[in-house]
Amino acid sequence: MNTKPFLATFALAVALVTPVFAQDGMKTKSDDEKTKTKADGMTTKTKMADDGKMKVKGKSDAGDKMKSKTQPRKGDMMGNSGSMKMESGAGVMVGGAMMTADKDIVDNAAGSSDHTTLVAAVKAAGLVETLKSAGPFTVFAPTNAAFDKLPAGTVASLVTPEMKPTLTKILTYHVVPGRLMAADLQNGQTLTTVQGETLTVIANGNGVMLKDAKGGMSKVTIANVVSSNGVTHVIDTVLMPAN
Repeated sequence: MNTKPFLATFALAVALVTPVFAQDGMKTKSDDEKTKTKADGMTTKTKMADDGKMKVKGKSDAGDKMKSKTQPRKGDMMGNSGSMKMESGAGVMVGGAMMTADKDIVDNAAGSSDHTTLVAAVKAAGLVETLKSAGPFTVFAPTNAAFDKLPAGTVASLVTPEMKPTLTKILTYHVVPGRLMAADLQNGQTLTTVQGETLTVIANGNGVMLKDAKGGMSKVTIANVVSSNGVTHVIDTVLMPAN
């Protein structure tokens, strides 16, 4: 099947929706093959080939450059949820928003309707400036549904001032120094988190899962959400350190 018309329509839809999350003054030009967008001092050019591959080039007014390539997953281009997922930082849809490599981890997460609890928790723990720093970081980001799995009242308790040390431990347990893409996560690999304890990677034909210090399991549902200071992998369960 020729995926080019579908991808061209998708790119145009992204260009039309993005101003909701970007600053005023955004300009977009698009045709059947190429999309050019300028916003927040960054000019981004997207080109799609007949085989479904996407190339993205970006250049800021300050002269900073970024380049990325994306290709569809093998087989069906649609994820189990019915929303298109891409394995590159060129632009990944998460929680109804386009995550892009010109934004930092916090700014990208703030656009996702699936991560409002996580963003609120990061603010309560005072970790915003840390996660907006140069990094790079690898963040395993639990969705709102992941936090909902915790016992009733847990989240409300964690965001109180007196629980800040505990909340900080839990959140930093989801952060690993460096930029680890999905291809870097190997079965049996041990990851040392910023919190100090470790996570174990379980990778097989069904995807990537993480085993926490208490034996809990969390699945990576969207991988390789690239930001300017690292990469985020969306997970479906909150990871818990031993202490």
